[in-house]
Amino acid sequence: MNWTFLILAGVFEMFGVLMINKLHQERSIKAFLLMAGGFVLSFVLLSLAMETLPMGTAYAVWTGIGASGGAILGMVFYGESRSLLRLACIALVLGSAVGLKLVSG
Repeated sequence: MNWTFLILAGVFEMFGVLMINKLHQERSIKAFLLMAGGFVLSFVLLSLAMETLPMGTAYAVWTGIGASGGAILGMVFYGESRSLLRLACIALVLGSAVGLKLVSG
């Protein structure tokens, strides 16, 4: 269950980042509450995951999911560059997160 919490924490981190951009586009209480809610859920789930996972592994995987996911969402929703080099770097980050899971058990 700890890895499920960690993956969900990463997903809510991605959502929070997406809502930061939305907040910059439309200054509304709804956008602010969605952003804050995403980050709060992300931190709560990260905390639950860290009850049993090593801190370094949990933080690295959470950060990797958030960073890679944010970059991918930028490509999908905001027309950011989809260059092969950029995609390769995202794959490296995700591959590192998988590697940490494999060596952490």
